[in-house]
Amino acid sequence: MSPSVGHHLMDPHDPENPQNWPFWRKIYASTVATSFAFAVAFGVTSLTVGIQGVMMHFHVSMTVATLGLSLTLLGIAFAPIITPHLSERFGRSPVYFVSLALFALFILGAGFSRSFGALATCRFFAGFFGGPCLVLIEGTFADVWSPRITVTYYSFLSLASYVGAGCAPLILGFVVSAEDWRWTQYVTLMVAFAAYLLGIGVPETYPREILRMRARRAGSDINLPKAESGVTLGEMAQTTLFTPLAMAVSEPLVIMITLYLSLNFAVLFQWFIAVPAVLNLVYGFTLSQAGLAFIAAIVGALVSTLTSNLIEGLSNRRDACTNTANMAPLEYRLFPAIAGSFGMVASLFWIGFSAKPTIDALVPIVGTGVYVWSSMSILTALVSYIFDAFPAKGTLSALTLMASTRIICAAWLPLVIIQMIMGLQGQWAYSVFGFIAIPMIGVPIILYIFGPGLRSRSRHSGPVMSNGKQMMSRHDDQEMQR
Repeated sequence: MSPSVGHHLMDPHDPENPQNWPFWRKIYASTVATSFAFAVAFGVTSLTVGIQGVMMHFHVSMTVATLGLSLTLLGIAFAPIITPHLSERFGRSPVYFVSLALFALFILGAGFSRSFGALATCRFFAGFFGGPCLVLIEGTFADVWSPRITVTYYSFLSLASYVGAGCAPLILGFVVSAEDWRWTQYVTLMVAFAAYLLGIGVPETYPREILRMRARRAGSDINLPKAESGVTLGEMAQTTLFTPLAMAVSEPLVIMITLYLSLNFAVLFQWFIAVPAVLNLVYGFTLSQAGLAFIAAIVGALVSTLTSNLIEGLSNRRDACTNTANMAPLEYRLFPAIAGSFGMVASLFWIGFSAKPTIDALVPIVGTGVYVWSSMSILTALVSYIFDAFPAKGTLSALTLMASTRIICAAWLPLVIIQMIMGLQGQWAYSVFGFIAIPMIGVPIILYIFGPGLRSRSRHSGPVMSNGKQMMSRHDDQEMQR
């Protein structure tokens, strides 16, 4: 069969097309992708619970000990650049399993490290090799779920990372209270092993690889359209390195979103350093009590998923009467970000001015939950918007820039947040972020009003999508590279 040039290069009625799988099979594939992303996210923040132990064991400062988090994030920053090319050549499943296995191997090495240099090196490579699991989940969900629910499925895949990162301090706070810091890595290894077992037998979801597998079984050749991510090293570097760098100075739409998400993630990951420290200094919380505070963050992520799904459902229903494709205009995906942008500003001032002995600890803790709700709502909306803002190659380049930049910023701020809090006092340290976040409120609003015009003037864009049919067509082309 010659593949159709459409959503997945597969006949829309082909039973092997992931879009046509039974619901239970879609859920299984999505659950496995979620568990792999959860395990890596859990590992990223795991060492933050044992920072005091690392400081004492290796005789290093808190800033140096925090490198255990920052270097892991810097390793992950390479994943958006290299993962699309690996997935194109080998499919999704092999990359998932090799990635998680190597991640677990370096986590084990971190647990057995006898010097801080060895610990830092192992943590960096754990991030480098585990990062593809955090990138591939986007492709897996796009493979099996309809583009009509892009915001919905992106909120669920974001939930895996947010909850995974939040569960690490929640669980490991009790573990480290009874054992030493090395158990943060041993427990991470157990989580990764459980995810690995769950994934045994998961079907391949990448349509290009499904077609190649079918051809190999039949003993025949197959000619597929050229991969959007590139074929030669030069083409690959152009798509996920040079074009993203060019977009960083030439695409207003991409620049605005990248800056907003960079602020978003920088503040998000500093909580894993600041929350335990502040709760201990101000309220005398133990490590396990501080870990319980991350329940608010997990609840915030769950509420974000609920509200984003609700908003998308209402938007689709509102548009169904006039849109024959039953798909809401692209700008409707920005509604969660518009709501979340106000919540982000409010939560930063809320936390900064309430974390004091005269105010109950629950008040700033709830504030962190509001921040996480805002953070995830903004991420879900803006990334879902970019999914269809450009044709396939432009989308891949924009997503690469946005992902790598925000992860690099997330690696930087935790290294200096304690110094900021001590130097400026908590209320003014977080007020700085609050004041920066105020003009960022305009980002989703500007995109909602002027987004079609910005896309039409971009050299990376095709015809502007203003209705469901146009959006579906572009999404069809874009999915070929995911």
